[in-house]
Amino acid sequence: MNRFRSSAGIVVGLVLSLSAAGAFAAGTPSAADKKPDGDSEKTEGGKFEAFKPESISSTGTVTIGGQVVAYQAIAGTFIVHPKDWDDVPRDPKADKAGSPSGDEGGESKNPAAETSMFYVAYFKNGGGNRAVTFVYNGGPGSATLWLHMGAFGPRRVVTSTDAHTPAAPYSLVNNSSSLLDATDLVFIDAPGTGFSRVAGKDKEKAFYGVDQDAYAFAEFISQFLSKYGRWNSPKYLFGESYGTPRSAVLINQLEADRSIDFNGVILLSQILNFDLSPDRPTGNPGIDVPYQTVLPTYAATAWYHHKLSGEYKDLETLLAEVEHFAMGDYARALAAGSELGAADRAAIADKLHQYTGLPVDYILRADLRIDGGEFRQNLRGGDGMTTGRLDTRFSGPDIDPLSQRADYDPQASALGSAYVSAFNEYARKDLHYGEGKYFKQSIPLFRTWNFQHRLPGQNQQPLSSRQGSNVMPDLANAMKINPNLKVQLHAGYFDLATPYYQGVYEMHHLPIPPNLQSNIEYKFYDSGHMVYAKESSLKLLHDNVVGFIRRTSTSGN
Repeated sequence: MNRFRSSAGIVVGLVLSLSAAGAFAAGTPSAADKKPDGDSEKTEGGKFEAFKPESISSTGTVTIGGQVVAYQAIAGTFIVHPKDWDDVPRDPKADKAGSPSGDEGGESKNPAAETSMFYVAYFKNGGGNRAVTFVYNGGPGSATLWLHMGAFGPRRVVTSTDAHTPAAPYSLVNNSSSLLDATDLVFIDAPGTGFSRVAGKDKEKAFYGVDQDAYAFAEFISQFLSKYGRWNSPKYLFGESYGTPRSAVLINQLEADRSIDFNGVILLSQILNFDLSPDRPTGNPGIDVPYQTVLPTYAATAWYHHKLSGEYKDLETLLAEVEHFAMGDYARALAAGSELGAADRAAIADKLHQYTGLPVDYILRADLRIDGGEFRQNLRGGDGMTTGRLDTRFSGPDIDPLSQRADYDPQASALGSAYVSAFNEYARKDLHYGEGKYFKQSIPLFRTWNFQHRLPGQNQQPLSSRQGSNVMPDLANAMKINPNLKVQLHAGYFDLATPYYQGVYEMHHLPIPPNLQSNIEYKFYDSGHMVYAKESSLKLLHDNVVGFIRRTSTSGN
């Protein structure tokens, strides 16, 4: 799950060398594994007991496509120090905000700050120098249990398709959609989440921001490639939700700053430009594109809940029609603003009623502009039900029927317990990790997250702020300096957190040469933000990602 929260309540370096780590043969983890130490976050006068790297080995099998894959799992940590942002010119406003303002730096001047980043790596036995994929969720502030236990790990938790999953006991089953048939996997918890920890003076400032977070992941990946001898393996990033802007910044840091080319970047439920969020248009008067790009998701949702008066051959036919209207007549009407005539305004409101199921008078009172929270509160308002945000197929009882916007997300409530319980048991019983440790499935970071970001090639320019945080230039820069880099976008039609058409719009507006647009491919699913929460979509997701990796992991592609 993304843990990418709604705006009403919300809404993502000096390496400490590993004394026992050498360069291991590809896919052959260390046999000298250590037992984990307890959490080390005590601070006293800015001092703390330094973290120690850990690794615990276990073995298992998973059956994929009728074939048994034997693997070795490593649950452990790498120690990462923050980048030295103090040796580069700083913008005075950025300095006041405590944010990095450049890309060059040396050893950390704050050696007391560090993070112990937890990971679970799965290596296929006898796999040789096969592809390796780094996987993470978003938030910011989410651990990577959602993709681990719901999508690609060897075990999967069983949940209801569009209703609240009953309480424990939960079922863990063989995951026939694991990616271990095509790639080794590394699931990473961001600093401070899951079993990862941060410590030291100004630890939040050191790691909780767009640039700081990406740098920590870049350090982690560099360490991993060295410890496990994977420098010459085909390499991929897989990020979900806030994991997609992390991927954009991270891939640029890896390629531009570290000369580590990747074969592909896989983006699930994308948001690169935060001004396009359907939860934030009300704070951006005059910015109307979010209302346009979210409209197809409103239509898909109204269609699913039988709120449309018209008949449509299938969902795809409806969406094609709505996309055309959104970027055509609707875009022109919104652009006209107060100059839009009464007759034209009424015609647009009637069309929006046909596509959303909302009353015409409500649409007119909203000035033709309805944000995500308003839509979710009102679509099924007459039934006393709130529509889901992460997956609009889900619904739950209204918290407050008189609210202007939805007060919670029914899908998050429906699935959270199953994932958290399943991972806690799996980590301790199967991975033999976590004794004496508390697993933090999420930490509240969005309101304090440093969204200021130094765009590529703009070291002397002011940092972007949260209001205009946009990492599209980072992904574009990475694609230009490595024109062989391929990108695969995955999106669910029923995702109202990061609407599918928003991702399409962002990709079509990347500042890249026209020929590089062919490096991007699109995959859509009749599911939500966590497309894998629907079993048929999970299987399709597996097939699409495996195909992408196999096509792009051979020489010359």
